[in-house]
Amino acid sequence: MKKRLALGLALVMSASMAFSACGGQKADTAATDDAKEEVVETAEEDADQVAADNCAALIDAIYVQERTDETDAQCAAAKEAWDGLTDAQKELVEGENADPDYFGRDTGDASQDDPLNQDEIGENEILVVSFGTSFNTSRVQDIGGIEKAIAEANPDWSVRRAFTSQIIINHIQARDEEKIDNVEQALDRAVDNGVKNLVVQPTHLMHGAEYDDLIAAVDAYADNFESVKIAEPLLGEVGADATEINSDKEAVAKAVVAEAVATTDYDALDAAAEDGVAFVFMGHGTSHTAKVTYSQMQTQMNKLGYDNVFIGTVEGEPEETSCENIIAAVKEAGYTKVVIRPLMVVAGDHANNDMAGDDDDSWKSMFTADGSFESVDCQIAGLGEIEDVQKIYVAHTADAIAE
Repeated sequence: MKKRLALGLALVMSASMAFSACGGQKADTAATDDAKEEVVETAEEDADQVAADNCAALIDAIYVQERTDETDAQCAAAKEAWDGLTDAQKELVEGENADPDYFGRDTGDASQDDPLNQDEIGENEILVVSFGTSFNTSRVQDIGGIEKAIAEANPDWSVRRAFTSQIIINHIQARDEEKIDNVEQALDRAVDNGVKNLVVQPTHLMHGAEYDDLIAAVDAYADNFESVKIAEPLLGEVGADATEINSDKEAVAKAVVAEAVATTDYDALDAAAEDGVAFVFMGHGTSHTAKVTYSQMQTQMNKLGYDNVFIGTVEGEPEETSCENIIAAVKEAGYTKVVIRPLMVVAGDHANNDMAGDDDDSWKSMFTADGSFESVDCQIAGLGEIEDVQKIYVAHTADAIAE
C-alpha cells in the first residue's frame, strides 16, 4: 500500500512536469488534469485502505483467548484507531476476525451493566462464571438477570462475575471501556480480598468443555480458601445416554417452552400445534461427550408431550440436531409454521447471526429457502432472562452452599 501511494504521488509530479515542458498547450491540459485527478483519487483510496487495514490488524491482535501485560494498551489502541477513521474507512475494515461490526454494531447500552469486579468482598463469595457475550443488552438481561437473582437469594454472600472468553472480555473493554474479570483475575481478586468460602456457580448449559476447563482453573486455587464448592450447570448431570433425563432438564423444558409460547399469540402449546406451529430451540452443539445432553432434551420434550418442539444445534453435534435434519423432521411431522428460539443462556452472536441473521446460512434463511413453511419467525431472547430458569440457578447455588 505504501509503495502504491508513493508511486501515485510520483505520477502526479511527473504529469505536472510534462505539462510544464509542453508549454502549457491547451490540447494537453485536459488530459493532464484528468491524469492528475485519477492519480490523486487512487492515492486517497490507498490511504483509506491503509488506515482501515491498520485498524483491522489492531482488532485481530486483541481477538485472542490469552490475556497479557499488553492487553489493556492493545484494547485502547484498537479503539483509538477506529475512532480516527472516517465513515468510509470504517466500511473497509476487514481482517482475520475484524469487520466494521466489531466497533460499529449497536448492541445496547453498556452503561446499564454491572461488571461485578468490586473489591471489599468479605469472607463469603459466590463467583458467577459465564462464557460471556459482547451484546450489551443480552449481558444485562441474561447474565445480569441470573447474577441478580442469586444475589437477592443470598444477601450474606458477595456475588462477583467472571467470563471464560478473553476474546469477549477484550471486545467489551475495547469498545465500551468496561473491564470484566477472566476466571484467573476473579480468583486472584478473591484471594487478595481474603475470601474464605468460595462457591462457583457456572451459567453454562451443561458439563461440557467449558465446564471442564473451569473445574481445572478453580482446582489450581483451591488451597487458597477454607472451602471451595462448584455448583451444577443449568441442566445438571449429563447422564449415560439419550434416554437419561433429570429434574433439571424437565424444569428447563417447561420453562423455555412456556416462555416461547407466551411470546406468541397462542394461549397454549396445543393451540399452536393445531395451527401448524413448530417450536425449534437452537443450541450451540459440541463435540464433547456432553453432546448427548441435546438428545436428552429432545427426549424430555417428547416425554412431556411437546410433540411440536424440536432441539437443534448450530454445530450439528449430535448429528440429528443439524439444521438440515431439523428442517426434515419438522416437515415430516407436518408442521407448516416455525418459531425459532435459542437454547442458549444469552442471546448473543449465535442468536442474532446464526439463528436470525440475513445470511444464506442462518437458520431463518435455511428454513425459509426450503420453501415448505408459511412463516419462519425468530424469538431473540436468552434463557437467562426467564425467571424460572434463574430460579434453577439459584437452587443449584443453594445446594452447593448446603453441601
